[in-house]
Amino acid sequence: MTNPRTNWARTNRASTERAGHPSTTLGAKDYKSEIKPVWCPGCGHFGVLAALTKAFAYLGLPKDEVVTVSGIGCSSRIPAYIDGYGFHGVHGRALALAAGLKAARPDLTLVVTGGDGDGFSIGGNHFLHACRRNMDMTYIVMDNEVYGMTKGQASPTTQPDWSHSKLTPRGTGVPRFHPAAIALAAGASFIARGFAGSPNELVRLLVQALEHPGFALVQVLSPCQTFRPEQKAWKQAVHTIAEPAPADPSEAARLIQGDDGLALGVLYAQRAPVYQPRNQVEAELADIEAEFLL
Repeated sequence: MTNPRTNWARTNRASTERAGHPSTTLGAKDYKSEIKPVWCPGCGHFGVLAALTKAFAYLGLPKDEVVTVSGIGCSSRIPAYIDGYGFHGVHGRALALAAGLKAARPDLTLVVTGGDGDGFSIGGNHFLHACRRNMDMTYIVMDNEVYGMTKGQASPTTQPDWSHSKLTPRGTGVPRFHPAAIALAAGASFIARGFAGSPNELVRLLVQALEHPGFALVQVLSPCQTFRPEQKAWKQAVHTIAEPAPADPSEAARLIQGDDGLALGVLYAQRAPVYQPRNQVEAELADIEAEFLL
């Protein structure tokens, strides 16, 4: 199975290398907008933004062929920080919006960004069906196990005994959501976990995800220094799993269920049919407007 967008990138890179020029014509900084991020000092999302722009540059993606879509939350501000097309949508609906865009413009490179609350709670239903549908897009979830934008409430991935939120002073008492396991069960064809504090490793994972034809989930452990300062310990606790990634769901299930949530790398990768709606009816804007006239 081939992926036209990355075939283009490889061809572009190969041709420039033959001509004696640098491997890409755009650097990572060229993909950053002039808007300064408003994240707290030390936020892991800075590392994710840097890794994403480096991945774009590595693949030589034309800026006008990349679209970044998000929901609501600290991490969902990323489209504003990318110099390119983007859509900052409503809470938990980024995947639904992205699916519509991909159906209309399958030629675009589509990246969806968000956080654990946006993606696994408010947007949980959309997450399940995006995995199952396997449309060609990359979903980056910056997981800091807390709602940071609204002052630190427990999210679906928060430990049940975390008692630092005023809303749940005794902890939630609810088992944690397991993104990788849920994604595998729902039919995702690419599942990876990265760490914002391991920039080179994260760039490598994002490049693989962007090249993967189909729905690619990258759960990024992205520390929240303000409401979860204890996550500084992730730097010493994360560890990389052995390659190659499992292509068998049963083997991947054993790997995912057996890890401690801090294992980095591609947890599962398998080629699967990519969904793209057929029999699309072309219509002029005036025709569509006429349908809604009362």
